[in-house]
Amino acid sequence: MNASRRAVVLVSGGMDSAVVLAMAREQGFECHALSVAYGQRHTSELDAAARVAAAVGAVEHKTVVVDLRSIGGSALTDARIDVPTDADGHVIGEDIPVTYVPARNTIMLSVALGWAEVLGAADIFCGVNAVDYSGYPDCRPEFVEAFERLANLATRAGVEGAGLRVHAPLQHMGKDAIVREGMRLGVDFAATVSCYSADAQGRACRHCDACRLRADGFASAGVADPTRYA
Repeated sequence: MNASRRAVVLVSGGMDSAVVLAMAREQGFECHALSVAYGQRHTSELDAAARVAAAVGAVEHKTVVVDLRSIGGSALTDARIDVPTDADGHVIGEDIPVTYVPARNTIMLSVALGWAEVLGAADIFCGVNAVDYSGYPDCRPEFVEAFERLANLATRAGVEGAGLRVHAPLQHMGKDAIVREGMRLGVDFAATVSCYSADAQGRACRHCDACRLRADGFASAGVADPTRYA
């Protein structure tokens, strides 16, 4: 396949990135799946990322370690900070929650950008969403647009080549629409893990923001929820 049709796809192990990977494959891209072990609370989502990459047909799957536990500042990287749940009165999207990981999407996209240059890939895909989400600032369309500008300013591929594109196809889709798109593409949602506090077997807590948004998406789409709960 021509190198111009190569793409780096960020795959977290969750439902959104699984759908994005399937969308990129449908568009004819040779997909190189990238996961980041950033010191998250559990590794079951990384196990899920490997399953998803293999099932959807990525040509390879790479996991890069960037340990953000060393700077802390998030409930997802610091066990001393509790993950908000529906039991503590937390309202999704009311403010930026403590599950926000400082600069996480910037860092992940930067790693993806570096690998894209090495591969000669002009396209990067990510699963950020600005509709049904927890209020993270690095999920907004303005962020994706700004990162694409940065990518084309800061790289050889951007300055001397044909340029780089950052795709965020789920940006304006609700979780129900994402579920329906995944069903159309044959995504096995049972293989994905979205929960912030999943156990070692990948079973979800049912009460964190990620679980609540995921469950609402399946319910609104009229699709049976395949999530395994603890």
